[in-house]
Amino acid sequence: MNQFNILLIGGPTGSGKSELACALASRIGAEIVSVDSMAVYKYMDIGTAKQKDCRVKQHLVDILKPGEYFDAKLFENLALRAIEDVKDRGKVPILCGGTYLYFQVLLYGLANTPEPDWNLRKRLYSVAERKGSAYLYQKLKAVDPTYAKKVHPEDTRRIVRALEVFLQTGKPFSFFHRWQNPRFSFVGFYIKRSWESLSRRIEQRVKRMIEGGLLEEVKKLLEMGFENFLTSQQAIGYKELVPYLRGEIKLEDAVERIIKNTKEYAKRQIRWFRKQGWVEVDMDRMSLEEGVDFVLKVYNRYLRDEKN
Repeated sequence: MNQFNILLIGGPTGSGKSELACALASRIGAEIVSVDSMAVYKYMDIGTAKQKDCRVKQHLVDILKPGEYFDAKLFENLALRAIEDVKDRGKVPILCGGTYLYFQVLLYGLANTPEPDWNLRKRLYSVAERKGSAYLYQKLKAVDPTYAKKVHPEDTRRIVRALEVFLQTGKPFSFFHRWQNPRFSFVGFYIKRSWESLSRRIEQRVKRMIEGGLLEEVKKLLEMGFENFLTSQQAIGYKELVPYLRGEIKLEDAVERIIKNTKEYAKRQIRWFRKQGWVEVDMDRMSLEEGVDFVLKVYNRYLRDEKN
């Protein structure tokens, strides 16, 4: 892929990256490729904060039904195809999202790992439920310290996958990764906010989701038969409301759980994006229009440097 004609916008949930990407894409006639593990699913609009009013084309959004299998390898294949499609039509692809594993796979690739072993994965999740994610994390540290440094001790989903691959192959999960040289040149932007600002935005966003009909969205998904998917580890904003709808907890407790889990995920996102060395866009100090101007200024400078 050609130098610098791919633009990445990443950051923690609630930081405003999607709004910036939409405004930027509208300004320059670009298209967005979503880097979000949940936005691929239909019928999950409110809890995933999809930008339904974005007036530019968005790829990898609403392409699957909840419960259909989707992983980093599938994302890699579809994202590369979308990028080429956008470029073939003479437009700039803007990759925007917060699923840092997907950015990692897109930039550095992922070697052929074995197909999921669902029985093994189920047993590992059962261990996590009984003994906690930290217990499995210690196991991961023992067999793959390199990958263990890249995941949070409470990131059950990635810990389980790494152990699953190790148990299948006898090789550490890090063996299947390449982290040194990206497959193409790019300009990456990281949406930065103070923790106080981001924390407040997350709280406000969760409350807006509830007011905007998230409960009704979850009810509809349950009626459609997607309960197992909604209660999975990854479905933040959905899994916390299922116990409330069953009458097991109060609504305010469910909302607090959503806020807590969202903030914990945001901290993991922040740690990953900070390590990448992307250009920081301090949206606490800029309006949306100023943010777009800043990104374009930096991006155009990279393009000029490349020509020279």
